[in-house]
Amino acid sequence: MRFQRLALIGCGLMGGSFALAVRQAALVQHIVGFSVSEKTRQRALELGVIDQACTSVAEAVQGADLVLVAVPVGAMHATFAAMRDVLQPNTLLMDVGSTKCDVVAAARATLGERLACFVPAHPIAGKELAGIEHADGTLYQNRRTILTPLPSTGIHRLQAAHGLWTAIGSQVSTLTPEKHDATFAAVSHLPHLLAFAAVNALMAQPQGAAFLDMAGPGFRDFSRIAASDAAVWRDILSANHAEVLAQVAHFRAALDQFENALKLGDTATLSHLIQQASEVRAAWTLKTDALGDNGAL
Repeated sequence: MRFQRLALIGCGLMGGSFALAVRQAALVQHIVGFSVSEKTRQRALELGVIDQACTSVAEAVQGADLVLVAVPVGAMHATFAAMRDVLQPNTLLMDVGSTKCDVVAAARATLGERLACFVPAHPIAGKELAGIEHADGTLYQNRRTILTPLPSTGIHRLQAAHGLWTAIGSQVSTLTPEKHDATFAAVSHLPHLLAFAAVNALMAQPQGAAFLDMAGPGFRDFSRIAASDAAVWRDILSANHAEVLAQVAHFRAALDQFENALKLGDTATLSHLIQQASEVRAAWTLKTDALGDNGAL
């Protein structure tokens, strides 16, 4: 399996890491890239992530047999629309979005007969630090990648997507878009929301800065994902808001149990709730053969 031209749409952490990975695996001959920011395009060139910088989506996609869309999910609709008329029938088109129902809807609304090219993908990998400077060719190794194929997705194109992600070190699984969004609302989107809210709640207090100055490893570990990219997570939480709100309700019910136990001085219930969570967390490990935390994304 070897591609002639990869069009990288979005030269950031995720897209840049993919480009480096396929280059290192000798899966692509030539890599072109487009980002809205000219500075980002030039930096991607300087770092050797791409071979050629393009000034539009259409210019990058023209003649490409592999296209990866690595833009915030809120920009997917416009990005798909911009490439529709130049996509080749045999192109493999994928994304790396952290939500899938909205991305699929955008593809269906814009791609027309080229929808058959599209295999939605979500690699469960990332870092808190965004940007092309942090691109890493090993980012996807020993990580899960979820594919959410559509009824229009041909078996050969799905096999190509599966083989490509496997070749750069991922363990590949398949879900429906709906199952994907429900799953990751629980294990990724809600935890990020809670981390953002906890840091904001801390700093909203008059002595928040002083409290933060005394924080230790526990706060560091809990709040790590609160350092994630704001634009990316605004789009993820907005796009998957129904599933996230369902998880917020589950969390609020669990938090109420702790609050009631504290108010009543019910140490037996408090101990039970803590022990219950402790046992679950102690038994869990991050595995490539099971859904796990996805770092920043």
